[in-house]
Amino acid sequence: MTTEVLLIALLALFALNAPIAIAIGVASVLGILVQGDFPMMMMVQRMFGGTDSFHLMAVPLFMFAGVLMEWGGISRRIIDFANALVGWLPGGLAAVTIVSAMFFAGISGSAAADAAAVGAILIPAMKKSGYASDFAAAVQASGGSIGVIIPPSIPMIIFGFLTGASIGQLFAAGILPGILIGLSLIAVSTFISVRQGYAATTPFSLAEVWRTFKRALLALGAPLIILGGILFGVFTATESAAVAVVYALVVGMLIYRKIGPKDLFPIFRDGAVTSAIVMFIIATASIFSWIAAIENIPAQLAGAMLGMSKNPVVLLLLINLVLLIAGTFVETTASLILLVPMITAMLPSLGISMVHLGAIVVTNLAIGMLTPPMGICLIVSCSISGDSLGAISRRILPFLAVLLVDLLIITFYSPLTMWLAKLVAK
Repeated sequence: MTTEVLLIALLALFALNAPIAIAIGVASVLGILVQGDFPMMMMVQRMFGGTDSFHLMAVPLFMFAGVLMEWGGISRRIIDFANALVGWLPGGLAAVTIVSAMFFAGISGSAAADAAAVGAILIPAMKKSGYASDFAAAVQASGGSIGVIIPPSIPMIIFGFLTGASIGQLFAAGILPGILIGLSLIAVSTFISVRQGYAATTPFSLAEVWRTFKRALLALGAPLIILGGILFGVFTATESAAVAVVYALVVGMLIYRKIGPKDLFPIFRDGAVTSAIVMFIIATASIFSWIAAIENIPAQLAGAMLGMSKNPVVLLLLINLVLLIAGTFVETTASLILLVPMITAMLPSLGISMVHLGAIVVTNLAIGMLTPPMGICLIVSCSISGDSLGAISRRILPFLAVLLVDLLIITFYSPLTMWLAKLVAK
């Protein structure tokens, strides 16, 4: 009965729109009560144990670094540089939105932070320039999803924590897929802009590219330091998160002078709140996954999928389908903790490495951030633009189509993920 109670309670609470952490926690309590072999104190112990990890320290640190960089004026300089690079394209502001999101992805590690930091500036700017409001929001939402693919990536940290895969290699595996997705989204936005008659924002000028690059150099230094340090083995992913915090604080307070002593309390508060949400989900989900492991649920589900086919191509397509559906209804962190044990149980039959599998899983969940009702990037963009979720959901369809093509390329062309990953020490 434990399995049935766990799954039915979880689905029922999701249907009632309960907060993710509460839904998982309540389902877990019911599972422990029905199982009957463990005291309720185990719940507290598992919640603590599920978050007591050196790797997971990177999650709040990267979130805090993202908040610092947003307050420190880094977003504005990145957007100006992106405008000089691609603002000359038809619908230049749409391309600028996606390129800015790619740059900011190398800082924050969070799709929501990416969408909020860039969207707060560019969605109003696009609307003021005559772009349809729902199109502006859809462009920002699609660009924001890159935030969890281009490293640093909080979902990749969690995947590495769950599986033991090298986080440095996972980060490296996300670089080329992130660039592929960014370029394909720019192509879609440019095509739509040509049809809608959206003009370029600025003529191309090497002098302007150079000027804005110099202004943005310190802002762009953060992802270079983070990735360079990890790829060359100078520090671990968790240590790089601490370096990012110190770097953002120094640049924001001492160089750009956008952060003063009076700003530190609200910055710490914002960072603590966003980090606490994610860590609470991890804590409750760790109880659920522990009970699921005791009941052998991941192995049973993996066995059911393996019973459908032994063909690696079919299995990978099935995994993609399961992840896409889960990403639509379940928050990213919860999806990882609930589904990764089942998926990794199938790894010997898939014929791919754990790192490649991690890139596939995170890309699927990034796409889930664009699909209602749980699409966090859609929700953030809606809140900025003032459009309904339904209106933006219709506008997002062309971007979703090209993302699905990108997903198939990432799934079945392993050099795209593994070429750089193999250069990084485990």
